Amino acid sequence: MARLSLLRSSLLFFLIALMCLVEVSLAGGEGSLRPDQCAPACDYRCSKTSHRKPCLFFCNKCCAKCLCVPSGTSGHKEECPCYNNWKTKKGKPKCP
Repeated sequence: MARLSLLRSSLLFFLIALMCLVEVSLAGGEGSLRPDQCAPACDYRCSKTSHRKPCLFFCNKCCAKCLCVPSGTSGHKEECPCYNNWKTKKGKPKCP
């Protein structure tokens, strides 16, 4: 009887862990930022551009998908492959 209870507990733990893993993989994110951390990270990322409004729009969109924003105000995109590799229909970088 104790063995069956242990088996059920182990199976339940395994299923919960699997559901968490699926949830993370469906989010599409690769980085360690939480969605609520995107706005401040993008605010800094776009702080030196003259095109602040579109920069913030696309940075936040990219951060929501990738959960990552490269350090600095430009460059360093290799830090976030998802952010770096997301392209427009014309093949240009989507993320600032």
